[in-house]
Amino acid sequence: MFLKKTGALAAAAALYASSALAGGHGEITVGYFLEWPMPFQYAKVMGTYDDTMGVKVNWVSFDTGTAMSAAMASGDVHISVSQGVPPFVVATSAGQDLQIIDVAVSYSDNDNCVVAAELEIDQDSAGELAGKKAAVPLGTAAHYGFLKQMSHFGVALDSVTVVDMAPAEGQAALAQGAVDMACGWGGALRRMKDSGNVLLTGAEKEELGILVFDVTSAPADFVAENDELVAAFLDVTADANAMWAAGNTADMLSVIAQDAGMSESDTASTMSTFVFPTVADQLNAKWLGGGAQEFMKGVADVFVAAGSIDAAKASYADNVNTGPLSQ
Repeated sequence: MFLKKTGALAAAAALYASSALAGGHGEITVGYFLEWPMPFQYAKVMGTYDDTMGVKVNWVSFDTGTAMSAAMASGDVHISVSQGVPPFVVATSAGQDLQIIDVAVSYSDNDNCVVAAELEIDQDSAGELAGKKAAVPLGTAAHYGFLKQMSHFGVALDSVTVVDMAPAEGQAALAQGAVDMACGWGGALRRMKDSGNVLLTGAEKEELGILVFDVTSAPADFVAENDELVAAFLDVTADANAMWAAGNTADMLSVIAQDAGMSESDTASTMSTFVFPTVADQLNAKWLGGGAQEFMKGVADVFVAAGSIDAAKASYADNVNTGPLSQ
């Protein structure tokens, strides 16, 4: 059974939430993805977030990280779990005041582009993608990966017709032959592979500097006004990750699968490609101690060069807040 927090952090968060959160309403809304199974969903279903934080947590699912940004901008969502770095970069480059509060998951093998099987295009013939049509969820990690792969293979971006589609829509279009390539993640990517092949493996992408990881993000003002509550949220998430890492998969798998809207076998297969960094790892130089900030600048520069955003920030250091995580 998932343990409830009984320490000072939980008590402080509950007291703080009752008096300060959202004018005393005592509720927050958290965004997440379906078909993107993660340990936090066990705690979500068990009600551990509500019990630990002392507030009612409402959960809402999204198709893309760009939609998460829009929901946080409107105030409809307070925290987003597993938002891709590229949509985070797009939003913050445009002036939205968001902050990364933890590294949710690293998954180089679970975000990719798939080429229709009948084209018989592989790494050696990738130049044949010129003149083809690709379904790409713009402003996402998959979009960044698409841009980097096209650059690597020397395919001019203006030679490819790009259609903005969420992964599930892109998968359907690929299966129907409406597009020649589709990019995405999770369950949609798994189904895309029934219709085609990837050009680069996760390891090959990493060698090219195509890192793929998601973050937990929130509006900066929400974090500033509710730092203890945010710390408690991250504490529950870290406990769920530790429980999974300890091998308690038998207790967690069925719960996570049902919440993600997936079969247990597909859930196990998907999560086998995921890495959930510990709090200590997240705070080191590779991640939030400097690596993530540098990576975001690189992503922004690629998007500027591709004409996807108008300009990059000089630095993304202010868009990372390790205060709650450090607690």
